[in-house]
Amino acid sequence: MPLHPIMSALLERSAGAPAISSGSPEDARRNMAVARGALGAGPELHAVIPVTIPTRSGSVQGRYFLPSQSPSGLVLYLHGGGWVIGGLDDFDAYCRALASETGYGILLVDYRLAPEHPFPAAVEDCQDTLAACLSGSVEGVRSFSPLIIAGDSAGGNLAAVTVRTCSLRKQIAGQILSYPVTDCDFATQSYSNHGVGLPLSASDMQWFFGHYALDNQWALPDISILRADVPTDTPPTTIISAEYDVLRDEGEAYAEKLATAGVMVRSWRVEGVTHGYIRLFNIFEIARTELQKVSAEIKRLGSLPRQRTALTEPALRDLRAGGDAR
Repeated sequence: MPLHPIMSALLERSAGAPAISSGSPEDARRNMAVARGALGAGPELHAVIPVTIPTRSGSVQGRYFLPSQSPSGLVLYLHGGGWVIGGLDDFDAYCRALASETGYGILLVDYRLAPEHPFPAAVEDCQDTLAACLSGSVEGVRSFSPLIIAGDSAGGNLAAVTVRTCSLRKQIAGQILSYPVTDCDFATQSYSNHGVGLPLSASDMQWFFGHYALDNQWALPDISILRADVPTDTPPTTIISAEYDVLRDEGEAYAEKLATAGVMVRSWRVEGVTHGYIRLFNIFEIARTELQKVSAEIKRLGSLPRQRTALTEPALRDLRAGGDAR
């Protein structure tokens, strides 16, 4: 379908603005912070708590969004931004909205960013955060059952990699990936069709990859997860793509790969929207509807019966040591 009129208007309004890849990472981070105010705020919640998450490199910060004193479960949320930009304030409104819609606590992680902390720093931070959630070692985070992991764009990539390398995958009720990065192939049809003139360009993605990792690492399974094997106990997965997005084809290909491997998969394409639409829920109806659909998926995944692995101390030690990198 045609690009949604509101998205067209947003593109017209931003015409002439510098591309993400036209400056430094610091420039891109400042630009993202400036744009944040136009997106609107999220709802008031029972509490929003700053937390410190122990990692193998020390610790990272997080923000725990509590819709009530007794949340229904926990969503570990990994934000997008090409592994280079994005942070707690940029995704505060979206996580507030998810918490309000689902009744789940949402733990948003401020994992380390490239190029200051290149691959595999972000992967390790996310693995260690998951291990801390499973072992109950994030002070103030009350419950991890059911535990769902979710993320968008590069955060979707980190979520998928974290699940794949987790030795206690059966403890995870599901994963939800919004327009995830799954490959380093810049020659797909969606790259050809949507690589210029949209919020995320082909040049932007190459810039992100270049800051994140050495080019001889891009095809590694912990970056290009589409090229990795699929563990048989991968939890139920929901993958959402955007029609006008360079990442559309690789996200949909990953959904197909998981389904072929026997994983329970739901996937859909959001028509008429570009990359990044999820944070626009205060601005137009499609994004609000998708927020509600993702929230429904969180509750659905949390209610599915599953066979859980015993949380023995040896299993937790193995998880804290880096999981089972396949």
